[in-house]
Amino acid sequence: MQHRSLGRTGIQVSPFALGAMMFGPMGNGDVEDSVKIIHRALDAGINLVDTADAYSQGASEEIVGQALAGRRDDVVLATKFHLPMGEDPNRRGNSRRWIVRALEDSLRRLGTDHVDLYQVHRPDPDTDVEETLSALTDLVRAGKVRAIGTSSFPASEIVEAQWVSERRGLERFRTEQPTYSILNRGIENEVLPVAQRYGMGTLVYSPLSGGMLTGRYRKGAPVDSMRANRFRYFSDERRLDVVEELVALADEVGVKLTHLALAFVVAHPGVTSAILGPRTMEQLDDLLAGADVVLDDAVLDRIDAIVPPGEDVGLLDMQYRTPPIGDAALRRRPATTRAAA
Repeated sequence: MQHRSLGRTGIQVSPFALGAMMFGPMGNGDVEDSVKIIHRALDAGINLVDTADAYSQGASEEIVGQALAGRRDDVVLATKFHLPMGEDPNRRGNSRRWIVRALEDSLRRLGTDHVDLYQVHRPDPDTDVEETLSALTDLVRAGKVRAIGTSSFPASEIVEAQWVSERRGLERFRTEQPTYSILNRGIENEVLPVAQRYGMGTLVYSPLSGGMLTGRYRKGAPVDSMRANRFRYFSDERRLDVVEELVALADEVGVKLTHLALAFVVAHPGVTSAILGPRTMEQLDDLLAGADVVLDDAVLDRIDAIVPPGEDVGLLDMQYRTPPIGDAALRRRPATTRAAA
């Protein structure tokens, strides 16, 4: 695979990354099989592996660590923190207290003394971004982290963090990990342009839109009850209508829908790498088979006609949404002030 620069870090990564969310009890509980899948991805030229402490509550990191034994130096290893790791309210979030502990736990599970990219899994409105950046800066200077990044941050918070880094002399976020697919193009409006402006790399997740762009979920076709009950987007009629149009386009072009979806994502100049999240070897092999597919402008124009640039066709259930302003005091003047006005 041709390599791309991960923002301005100087790190070179493959245009496809291996996401490890499905390794462990929440996906593939067979450790030996999961290790084989990781080895297959590495042998195929993928050099970026992305995981998180919360994936199967640490089991994913342990599997990745086992798979990378003896191959660690050849891999750009990324993990994340923020999501709950137990009932204790302090074992989550973006505070210095938790970041330092979370990294030590991740390093132990991964069997390494450093990670190449340490990412904030989600924004934390209860923690000052300077607190988070200060802790991460210390970890970079200690040699335990090579670069830091974010995941699912709105454009405004990305900009704020860049300003704080500049003004306080702190390490700055070098990457962003948003969701991006043909069905969810919202990041084209602000997130991708902002990331490009600040020289950030982007590692996009769910390029197959949570499975909807695999071709297995069609309009009128039954969806297993577990998926239907857990993820509402499978029953979104508008999304299903668009999938039918994309299936027809893929057939006309002569490529599989999965390959069309992946080629679309990595064609954007603001995208560094698309994260593949296979659960089985068969799924990985199918995705790797489309690694060389390149879409010409005519096909990309056809996709734009189906889903306009910058538009989201519904949202994934796991997609981050800025919390609603539920406190009335945040959106209303006091009654006495309103009366005076």
